[in-house]
Amino acid sequence: MTKQKKGEGFHSAAGLIRYFDAEEKTSLKIPPWLVAAMCIATIVILTVVHLFVKLPVP
Repeated sequence: MTKQKKGEGFHSAAGLIRYFDAEEKTSLKIPPWLVAAMCIATIVILTVVHLFVKLPVP
């Protein structure tokens, strides 16, 4: 029978929280609205290119 260790989940979760906190302070911060705007702009550009540039069908 295996023994259950009490408190093991807390220590592993605390390590992840510390890791992500340290990562967050030094990382590049991009606002969510900018990501959504870039996605919409990419869709619009690709749609316009697809409408005006006809590729030959093999």
